[in-house]
Amino acid sequence: MTGTDTAPELESATLDKAASENFPVAPFFLPRDWRDDLMAVYGFARLVDDIGDGDLAPGGADARALGVAAAEAEDRLVLLDAFEADLRRVFDGTPHHPLLRRLQPTVRRRALTPEPFLGLIAANRQDQLVTRYETYDDLVAYCELSANPVGRLVLAVTGTATPERIRLSDAICTALQIVEHLQDVAEDLGRDRIYLPTEDMKHFHVQETDLAAKTAGASLRALVAFEAQRARDLLNEGSPLVGSVHGRLRLLLAGFVAGGRAAIRAITAAEFDVLPGPPRPGKVQLLREVGVALRGEG
Repeated sequence: MTGTDTAPELESATLDKAASENFPVAPFFLPRDWRDDLMAVYGFARLVDDIGDGDLAPGGADARALGVAAAEAEDRLVLLDAFEADLRRVFDGTPHHPLLRRLQPTVRRRALTPEPFLGLIAANRQDQLVTRYETYDDLVAYCELSANPVGRLVLAVTGTATPERIRLSDAICTALQIVEHLQDVAEDLGRDRIYLPTEDMKHFHVQETDLAAKTAGASLRALVAFEAQRARDLLNEGSPLVGSVHGRLRLLLAGFVAGGRAAIRAITAAEFDVLPGPPRPGKVQLLREVGVALRGEG
């Protein structure tokens, strides 16, 4: 099978994951050019996370597309280096991977810069080297690489970036990342990663072994509730971003805020027991939260 034959399969293997995110990626109500560009950005972000998590589609097609030899196809740092080299071709050349070829017209049309893309790659490199975070500030610094660039890219694609909107967007994106970490405590532990700050675990008397239980004890539930409140506060801090824009973009950004709030409500409804599986909100709850965000309520 040729590289051209596998290109649609490589794209769909990554882009199809958009449906499982906590927030809308490129909903139908947006203009077609926005949807196309946001999906191109999502494809990059999802693929770099899949590389960092070891979740690439089986068969090694992504590695081959990036020019990585079969002997090194399981080395995530090698793959991330190759991915960064291919990203640079987006800005000066012809990229090899089909998702990066898809991204190139978006970069040119929207005059995007390399920095947010490089931040996402740096976050995934960090995931290979750092598996524990001592303080909440350390975790927030990680989110500046792993999450905030996505919001900045949304603002850039829609031509609405200002310093204040970027600040508000960063608060929302950091909150969404923290919420995802809370949902995925058990899954992350399986990768030997813990995103609950070590100092908070000590404060709540939570041991790493507690994270491997089938259900959460009282101490872990209290810790999750504490971190969920931090995420809720960040969402409230960033929510004025929704009212700062108009039209369909306002609805999209309301969806981001609503996705985070609905996920926190699902965690709360599970009594902060995130170990049996990620608590997920229903569509009705999500729609309610969209209305709250559009009205500018907390």
